Amino acid sequence: MINVVPYSIFEFGPRLIMAKIHDALKPIQWLIGTWESVSAKGHFPTIKDFVYSEVLKFESLGQPLLNYEARSRNPVTEAPMHLESGFLRIKPGSNQLAFMISHNFGLTVLEEGMAKENELELESKTISRMSFAKDPSVKALKKTYKLNEDGTLEIRTDMETDNTPMTNHLVAVYKRKDL
Repeated sequence: MINVVPYSIFEFGPRLIMAKIHDALKPIQWLIGTWESVSAKGHFPTIKDFVYSEVLKFESLGQPLLNYEARSRNPVTEAPMHLESGFLRIKPGSNQLAFMISHNFGLTVLEEGMAKENELELESKTISRMSFAKDPSVKALKKTYKLNEDGTLEIRTDMETDNTPMTNHLVAVYKRKDL
């Protein structure tokens, strides 16, 4: 397990701010920081397999939640591919989680689940999409975040669409960038 300090540093405009990490975050505080992919692959029955590079940020501002941002790009051309942002909230006094995420392609997702030791399990509860988002519609998501013994973060995303039952879509491994 990675040792973590009770304070988090985050950028606020041109300044760095230090905030005490809320006690409720103890079950998920191992996520705090910036993570960079060492391996990121996507596949799905209806698309061609692909690889991507991604940077994730989980920041604490002293509340019982983490601010979240993910930016992916093509590993060869470095062209932007995907951006998502949101909030990972923990119910104080429990291991219950809610993760609200907005995607730049017109999707918003509310996932809920539990924090276990060095692992999160989440499932979509609601999915909304803009009226002119690309078909097929995403119907359900399942995600697992796992802190491996070597200190890497592994994220597995399974997805169900109008055309495809629940199937693995993404598997990515990240190393902590800010240690």
